[in-house]
Amino acid sequence: MSSSSDEDIFLLENVFLKMRKQSVHTINRKRKIYGEYHHLFQDIKADKQRFYRYTRMTPETFYYILDKVEHRFIKNWCNWHQQPILPEERLVVTIRYLATGATFAHLASEFRMGLSTIKDIIEETTNVLWDELHPVHMPIPTKEAFRAIANDFNNIWNFPNVLGAIDGKHVRILCPDGSGSMFYNYKKYFSVVLQAVADANYKFITIDIGGFGKQSDGGTFKASELYQRLSTGQMDIPEAEYLPGTNVKTPYVFLGDEAYPLLRYLLKPFGGRNLPSEQRNFNKRLSRARKTIECAFGIVNSKWRLLSKCIETNIDVADQIVKCICVLHNTIIDKEGINRNLTPVHLVRRRWNNSGHDSNEAMDIRNIYVNYFLHNSLAYNN
Repeated sequence: MSSSSDEDIFLLENVFLKMRKQSVHTINRKRKIYGEYHHLFQDIKADKQRFYRYTRMTPETFYYILDKVEHRFIKNWCNWHQQPILPEERLVVTIRYLATGATFAHLASEFRMGLSTIKDIIEETTNVLWDELHPVHMPIPTKEAFRAIANDFNNIWNFPNVLGAIDGKHVRILCPDGSGSMFYNYKKYFSVVLQAVADANYKFITIDIGGFGKQSDGGTFKASELYQRLSTGQMDIPEAEYLPGTNVKTPYVFLGDEAYPLLRYLLKPFGGRNLPSEQRNFNKRLSRARKTIECAFGIVNSKWRLLSKCIETNIDVADQIVKCICVLHNTIIDKEGINRNLTPVHLVRRRWNNSGHDSNEAMDIRNIYVNYFLHNSLAYNN
């Protein structure tokens, strides 16, 4: 190789090095000295209470999660990377985004990273968290799992043969390009709908995210994969079982509010005013057991403040972020129990009203429960 060629290569390498140096802002070059992860977080580690407030979980849970996902963040660093962003730092950035709802620009300033770097970290990490955690903490329920859930509903909420409580929650988003008014909801903002089913201990059994904000809960349900699987018999639901202390069998059911259809596998309250006492009693029992999904939404909304704000990403990333929050919710309950994560939930008292045409079979099943609650001796606690 000629000396002129060697000189050209040397000059090109120096130009490239200068470009690399200029691409990192002067402020961000001091990340390892003043960045929030390297500066504040290292001090917070020594105080469990502050750690919990900062990350919304115990140190044991945080490092359990880190252990689950760390292998997905190991990069093949080369000598160009003077300040590689390691797995723990990526997790801290993402947790703080979900916990505070801070803007990307604010996080970029606090952690001394580029704006695009923050965006990439959050998009990648939320995806990895869902991939690695949901097989363990939100698996597809089996018959045995459903029976265990039903046993908990009967023991805790005095409502037998229940597989879960279902409801929808609007999550504020930016208006997706070309979507018109499809995501504009009755609350006068753009949203996607998180439809979720909770077990007796406030954990999410299954979630559907991405429903149009314009849709009702019933419309979201009928457009969901859950509805399709239930309607076609693809879910591994146990066969009908006797109600405790009786010789009457009922199918296993989900519990919904008045916005949902009455189906053989989905109970909802009676509508109207001046109901007979036995129907009012049924409505109270159903409302009490259905608190599990409202409490679950209350917990995630209180713990992950991003859900109280607008998720300022494209629609696909917003869906991914909500899924990540739901699986983190389950993981924390699995590792820490529920008591520490309970939060006061103010339930909205709704007027019951019927919509659509209920099948005779579904009404018969609901009436069986009406008679069961009327005659069984289990104490009802408000």
